[in-house]
Amino acid sequence: METTHIGFPIETVLVFVILSVGAIVIDLYMHREDKKISLKSAIMWSIFWVIVAFLFAAYLYARHGLEVASLFVTGYALEKVLSVDNLFVIMAIFSWFSVPDIYRHRVLYWGVVGAIVFRGIFVGIGTSLLALGPWVEVVFALMVAWTAVMMLKSGGDTEEIEDYSQHLAYRAVKRLFPVWSKIKGHAFLLNQADVDEELAKPQNADIQVGRTIKARYYATPLLLCLAVVELSDIMFAFDSVPAVIAVSKEPLIVYSAMMFAILGLRTLYFVLEAMKKYLVHLEKAVIVLLFFIAAKLGLNATSHIFNHDYTISAITSLIVVVVVLSIGVFSSFIFPEKADNKEDE
Repeated sequence: METTHIGFPIETVLVFVILSVGAIVIDLYMHREDKKISLKSAIMWSIFWVIVAFLFAAYLYARHGLEVASLFVTGYALEKVLSVDNLFVIMAIFSWFSVPDIYRHRVLYWGVVGAIVFRGIFVGIGTSLLALGPWVEVVFALMVAWTAVMMLKSGGDTEEIEDYSQHLAYRAVKRLFPVWSKIKGHAFLLNQADVDEELAKPQNADIQVGRTIKARYYATPLLLCLAVVELSDIMFAFDSVPAVIAVSKEPLIVYSAMMFAILGLRTLYFVLEAMKKYLVHLEKAVIVLLFFIAAKLGLNATSHIFNHDYTISAITSLIVVVVVLSIGVFSSFIFPEKADNKEDE
């Protein structure tokens, strides 16, 4: 079997592409209409995406063995749990922009498309940098550890909503397009005819458009929201990519694990939105996992620098990720007092 430059047979790459693209087509067809996604539907679709990921894991196990499959599952689980914090940020962004429930799936869809593209770029750069030597892993370890420290210092406070009108992405869009301040359907851009039609309506007589001159296109609040979501995800990738690279240096394993985790984030968002107040200890689990990954990266790097034999195997990593995540979820339901105290305040 002919192999690719990334160390896997072309057959494996094709299976990954066919499985992921096929699942995306199914998802897009089923969510082609603008309507609110119920909690039941979000749970079922989240399970669907987990099944798709584990189908690929089963193929890896049958074709390449237990170690490769466990590396994929570990990377997948790690990206999934690290994405939780990012989803909480997206909830705050949607709240600030007052995005209706029926359009959130559309914004998330394009956000996921951007995440897939930028993750591919970052994974390519990150795995290539590892060829420069073990000190690169030390830098990655410090980046992951710093993220954990910052989360620890924040105390898990995700309730405060910042003013996104000062966000870099928001200001960049306003430089490119005048802004129509009202959401109009699921449109990200309006043409001049659309704006003229809206301005002719009595209820919009007092609206000030961003420029006094006419423009070809106008940005809607959905485009501003999407831009903020995309840039926030890019910043998040600086933490998550080194963390998943700590699991495996193989680009296909890293990218496929991240991609399958990301593809399920749209529906997972609606599950977390409903369950956010109950998962009060999940962020602590994320912090613990980040420190663990930093230690794993550090051990991998120093084993080459100082020639010691202390490393963490793929199976051990998988067990740690699953156990820590499970403890974070179950302890949130067993010890929910902290959430109650916040509500009382």
